[in-house]
Amino acid sequence: MQKNQQFSAEEIDRIVEMAWEDRTPFDAIETQFGLKEKDVIKLMRKEMSASSFKMWRKRMNKRATKHSASRRGDAKRFRSPMQKPLTY
Repeated sequence: MQKNQQFSAEEIDRIVEMAWEDRTPFDAIETQFGLKEKDVIKLMRKEMSASSFKMWRKRMNKRATKHSASRRGDAKRFRSPMQKPLTY
């Protein structure tokens, strides 16, 4: 995570929420917030208790739905009702 990159409390909450969601790939977090997977891991380690972080990492380890390249072709994209639509 870049040192000059600052997120509001709401943005951090949303990143954590997206990271916990099984069907939200890390690519979606990168697109919306500019954080690569390793940066999400750093943020999760900082924002969570040690036991919660370990539980999350265990869940995410080798989970195909979190990595777009590993997803099945028929996997549908999930969009949380709380997620803002992307505007270009």
